[in-house]
Amino acid sequence: MQEQEFKKLLDKYLNNSISDSEMELLEQFKEELLRLNPEPSFNSDIHKKEIGESIWSTVNMGTVKRKFTDLKSWGRYAAAAVIIGFIAASYIYLDDTASVITTNKPENAITLELEDGTIKTIDEKGNVKVLDTQGKIVGHQEGSSLKYSDSKSAKELVFNTLAVPYGRTFELQLSDGTVAHLNAGSSIKYPVHFLPGLNREVHITGEAYLEVAKDTAHPFIVNANQLHIEVWGTRFNVSAYTEDEATEVVLVEGSVSLYTESKGNDTHIYTFLKPGFKGSLDKNNNNISTSEVITDIYTSWINGNLVFRNITFNNILKKMERHYNIVIVNNNIEIKDEEFNANFGDEPIEKVLEELSANYGVEYNFTDTGIVIY
Repeated sequence: MQEQEFKKLLDKYLNNSISDSEMELLEQFKEELLRLNPEPSFNSDIHKKEIGESIWSTVNMGTVKRKFTDLKSWGRYAAAAVIIGFIAASYIYLDDTASVITTNKPENAITLELEDGTIKTIDEKGNVKVLDTQGKIVGHQEGSSLKYSDSKSAKELVFNTLAVPYGRTFELQLSDGTVAHLNAGSSIKYPVHFLPGLNREVHITGEAYLEVAKDTAHPFIVNANQLHIEVWGTRFNVSAYTEDEATEVVLVEGSVSLYTESKGNDTHIYTFLKPGFKGSLDKNNNNISTSEVITDIYTSWINGNLVFRNITFNNILKKMERHYNIVIVNNNIEIKDEEFNANFGDEPIEKVLEELSANYGVEYNFTDTGIVIY
């Protein structure tokens, strides 16, 4: 919950204008705080007592102003006062390591950056709601999935950015029903709501598998660094890691067209893909090439698998670093450009290295900072 959202709901409570659904949000926020840090941190017991008295004074002032017609109403708001008191204390005095909102992006955590720059940490076991600036619910989290609801009343584009660190994957459902599976080390910037009359545009860095909801009146466009992918309803995988030499699109179903930014004019040269084909943008010369592929090889990561076909050893190490969130240093320059084939299920990295060693003679050591190949 953003700070401004919390303050707005607190004001509504004290002004006796809070709705039942908003009261439930405060309840859920309390549960989240309890889970992250059951004991708020204070400088000392005296400090704790002073803060507690101050908060209770504020809450009680707001409570006694209310006029209740029966004991049932009094019980509801008395209980609410306890909730507000706890939330206020926890919200302000949570340890930095357990903060639920921040302006800095924490390492090794799935994060959601809101339009105002606020960054929320997403716990895959959590169940939180995303609010807009008016306090309305626009999305909710269910475990390892974040889902946005459609809205016909949206008047302007408001963007959120979901980022997934190395070693993790996550699923996002956009307001139009499009589903994006994000691989490790990836991010997607997207509108909270799409607007009538405008293209549905998102920005992706890293790797994602998309199942795009069909809407012929509103083409779906993925901006992946230099490459742009236009679709109307289809399933495809896009790999657009900044450090890779190529951006790749593998079409599983439907049709897509690829194009790059034109120089000197507004005319795009489109490259069309058919299912079972891959389009590759060479970042060095800005050329797009196509080839027929086995799509399962490129989408196996969704199920936690690693499948390598004719991939250089250096590229295999890159994928392993992302998948396992570990630093791998290759001191064996003789094999860095050799191509390998390998299949690995949802296995620990120790098992993967054992297989590479047995089949290809790769030697390695674990160190305090990661893995060294020699």
